[in-house]
Amino acid sequence: MLSILLVTFPFFALVLCGYVAARRAWLPQVAIPGLNTFVLYFALPCMLYRFGSSTPIAQLLDFSLAAVYLLCALVMVALTIAVTRKGRIGWNDASFGALVASFPNTGFMGVPLLVALLGAQAAGPAIVTIVVDLLITSSLCIALSRLDSADVHGAETAAANALKGVAMNPMPWAIVLGGLSSGFGVVLPGPVMQTVGLLADAASPVALFTIGAVLARSQMNNQQPTPLKDYVPVALIKLVLHPLLVGGVGLAAMAVGVPIQPFALTVIVLVAALPSASNVALLAERFGADNGRIARIILLSTVLAFFSFSAAVAVLT
Repeated sequence: MLSILLVTFPFFALVLCGYVAARRAWLPQVAIPGLNTFVLYFALPCMLYRFGSSTPIAQLLDFSLAAVYLLCALVMVALTIAVTRKGRIGWNDASFGALVASFPNTGFMGVPLLVALLGAQAAGPAIVTIVVDLLITSSLCIALSRLDSADVHGAETAAANALKGVAMNPMPWAIVLGGLSSGFGVVLPGPVMQTVGLLADAASPVALFTIGAVLARSQMNNQQPTPLKDYVPVALIKLVLHPLLVGGVGLAAMAVGVPIQPFALTVIVLVAALPSASNVALLAERFGADNGRIARIILLSTVLAFFSFSAAVAVLT
């Protein structure tokens, strides 16, 4: 266990550094969007391209693994909405609560952390989950969030806008380009690959620092108290139920003959054990949901994940 904590500690420590820097105004709030832009449009795409181009194409096209992960994501969304949509929590807040319960922080934290723990071969299954979450889970939850207006066309428009947002997100395109490079054996010219490598190396530390800064900003800008019952259960659903569900469904699928590699299943179970994705807070703010509640779920899941994720690694590896 100690050896695992020695690996996970620096990742969570960088999140804490970003949080403290923002809380103490060492990092101005106006600078946080710039960090987000660097990570989202430069560093992370380069990291995902590098992993994708060096991963066998068969791992990136593992449809059985994607189907298991997607089924679990849909169950998580339905369950979280069923449990939380009551009283003052309508479709909008319940849908983003469901998204934060089913969307792990795989891009900003998961890929580099899992590679550090399990080796480069963990990148392929983790990238599969990113595609599912970006293309389907987030689009579905955004569409469901529009049902408060009882306007089906509003939900359809929201889903279309969500897909448009996915199309504008460089991360899926980086994965696609990396997969094509792997499949066709394309190697970038040396200077270009060195540039990609430099940006990819910056992705992990800057992304983790940015997570902390984003969480601190969300907390500082939303001072209204949120009842514990509105966010603690969702954080626990994310950290406990999600990995158990993925593991159980994956084992059941393997038992009936679905071709899933045990190592790949271990990776996606650990993906599910990650804390909630920090970018959900930005989406919640954009669509008028209770961003303070979402930020508290993300913050609590991130704090608790230092212990729960490390425990999951100790059990599964």
